[in-house]
Amino acid sequence: MQVKVNPTRVELLKLKKRLKVAQRGHKLLKEKRDGLMKDFMQVVREAKETREKVEQSLSDAFLSFTFAAAEMPAQSLEAALMLPKMKLSLQTSEKNIMNIKVPLFEMQKEGEAVCYGYLDTVAELDTSLKKLDASLEKMVRLAQIEKIILMLAREIEKTRRRVNSLEYVLIPNLESVISEITMKLDEQERGNLTRLMKVKAMISR
Repeated sequence: MQVKVNPTRVELLKLKKRLKVAQRGHKLLKEKRDGLMKDFMQVVREAKETREKVEQSLSDAFLSFTFAAAEMPAQSLEAALMLPKMKLSLQTSEKNIMNIKVPLFEMQKEGEAVCYGYLDTVAELDTSLKKLDASLEKMVRLAQIEKIILMLAREIEKTRRRVNSLEYVLIPNLESVISEITMKLDEQERGNLTRLMKVKAMISR
């Protein structure tokens, strides 16, 4: 959208100040975008590594549970898992990444994963529950990381739109108007100078 103003020196000064502010804002936003991208890529790499660990851990736990289920009667397995002893709670807090408040999750556990006697169960069931227990913290960490990724992605997109708006719309328009006003003022000055010379010539005659 073209900026429309009166072609006066006062407006020219205002536009030049506005252009400087826009250029400075553009530079700061580009630095912010680059910083966000750097943090984003780092978090994405961490998410990939954490997801691989979670998937491997859960795969091992489910495999152990499958072996346990094959060795135990269904009723014994159901009875063993009927009354869990572990209680979980999740504490949340926040931290700043480039002025973005991202969540931090902290899981707290009370009790043990193994919630039954050993008489009617098999060792594979113990292994399965312990591996699932070990997976919980990794899963919470993965949830936190993926939430941070979503928030950073939104902020990067918002910052990118602002950078593009300044770079391709506002700054070119301001430069165009400044150039147009400068030309008109120069033309007016030449016209005034020509008239003054004519007046001087007339006075001299």
